[in-house]
Amino acid sequence: MPELPEVNTFQRYFDASALQQRIARVDVHDDKIIRNMDGASFADRLQGLSFTGSYRRGKYLFAHLDNGHHVLLHFGMTGDIKYYEDALDRPRHERFAFVFENGFQLGFDDPRKFARILYLEDLQAYIDSLPLGEDALRISEADFLALLQTKKGQLKAFLLNQQHLAGVGNLYADEICYQTRIHPAARIEALSLGEQKLIFASMQQILNYAVEKRAYYKDYPEDWLWQWRVEGFVPADGRGIVKKATIAGRTTYFLDGL
Repeated sequence: MPELPEVNTFQRYFDASALQQRIARVDVHDDKIIRNMDGASFADRLQGLSFTGSYRRGKYLFAHLDNGHHVLLHFGMTGDIKYYEDALDRPRHERFAFVFENGFQLGFDDPRKFARILYLEDLQAYIDSLPLGEDALRISEADFLALLQTKKGQLKAFLLNQQHLAGVGNLYADEICYQTRIHPAARIEALSLGEQKLIFASMQQILNYAVEKRAYYKDYPEDWLWQWRVEGFVPADGRGIVKKATIAGRTTYFLDGL
């Protein structure tokens, strides 16, 4: 599933292609991923409106409309967007498309139909209903440390819980644990203040780097765990061997000895 850096890349693409364009119509081919109304109603609500901005919170992308409402674009496992003019360029698994007055379209492609699209009249009420924690790149160190003081359990479970912190998923959680040399199954209540601060700093550094690289994995550093998530792999510096286990209900890679 796309994590914070990937959704940030979607946001950049959306802003560059869709903002300040009037929606002539919405072509809905399959409304399964439109979760809170049928496709015809969704198309009717959006016709004639324009997107004026966007807001990302963790893995959620909210598109602002000029009537004060929002559209949630949650990409699920395989969601993607594509801006195009020629019908021949239409994505193979396009479920719907915003058709703009300039003749271009922004298609939402989703082969596995795990995405979640919602028309929202009250954005804050929806966020509160989830509930959704603060964005992992917007939370301050002080708030992060204060949050840790109220929690117990495994570190990785904390990082993955979107109610605590929005945006960190399985792969980046493993990377944070690897770079801090703290075992993903370490107990939060046993962490020192120095370790807590190190986790925060590492999270910020890793996510900001990934955002800067537009989540293009081939550009990630060679010494990141990301590059060799293979059980039994021995890094060049010989610090240990990569192990795999199920931690916090997820497949987890880490170096032995942590």
